[in-house]
Amino acid sequence: MSRWDFARELREHGPDSRCQDVSKAAAYCEYVAKSHYENFTVVSLLLPRSLRPHFHTVYAWCRWADDLADETNNALPLLGWWRAELDACYRGAAIHPITTALAATVGKFAIPQALFDDLLSAFEQDQQIRDYDTFAQLLDYCRRSANPVGRIVLHLFESIDESRARLSDEICTGLQLANFWQDVRRDFEMGRVYLPREDRQQFGCDLSDPTDIDAPLRELIQFEVERTRNYFVRGSELPSLLPRQARIDVTLFLRGGEAILDAIAGQDYDVWSRRPEVSKWKKMRLMVAALPLMFTPSLREGPRRPRPARD
Repeated sequence: MSRWDFARELREHGPDSRCQDVSKAAAYCEYVAKSHYENFTVVSLLLPRSLRPHFHTVYAWCRWADDLADETNNALPLLGWWRAELDACYRGAAIHPITTALAATVGKFAIPQALFDDLLSAFEQDQQIRDYDTFAQLLDYCRRSANPVGRIVLHLFESIDESRARLSDEICTGLQLANFWQDVRRDFEMGRVYLPREDRQQFGCDLSDPTDIDAPLRELIQFEVERTRNYFVRGSELPSLLPRQARIDVTLFLRGGEAILDAIAGQDYDVWSRRPEVSKWKKMRLMVAALPLMFTPSLREGPRRPRPARD
């Protein structure tokens, strides 16, 4: 597996790139996904083989959008180009390898363009807004930066309806918030602050010198962590409403988000001196704990029928 170098990828597959061969396009999306495999837990070995190329494709599109936003010096024009490529994809005129592959996926699973548009609007917002006044503003950002991903996954599992979508939104918002609290230092160094100003004022937390991990900052992080746990609680019913092949991956998202919050709490809410991490051993334990979900019926499926007795 070669090391991911987005500058190289942009040179080779930028605005002048042309690929309308679906098989070659799918192979490129697989390469993008597997170049980030450690972070790409959705495409687990337990996914049906027929679904993996579609997850690769969606991941590749999101990965490129994210890198255009964070790894380039002219993000807004490039995100505008990526939006135009998305429009072309939905018009049946895709030419980039990723949107060529994406056209097949969105057509097969009837994924609305609005979900991808919302993701792009969040990436664009990151170029313009570096601080948030209220928690409500932050939630609106999560609605566009995280929730569409969960809804796209429900489309891929052909399990989308309004009740499942609402539960998915709870989990995805919780994941986005957990990542914010995990990455306070990294985001600060990039000039971004996701801790809402109203919360900072409530706890008397001055981020002008965050290297001083004082009591107000710890108390603020604890408050945000405890508030975030409620999103995972409210979304916890979702795995039981999904087909068997979807449950482990969705459960790992859910439990993984909770594990991030546990890691933050485990270092006394000090997210500056050291980035809270979920160990590989912990990830393995989460995987093992989720395995029985493959063998329990969905609440929407009803109980499994017993096999006839053998003579």
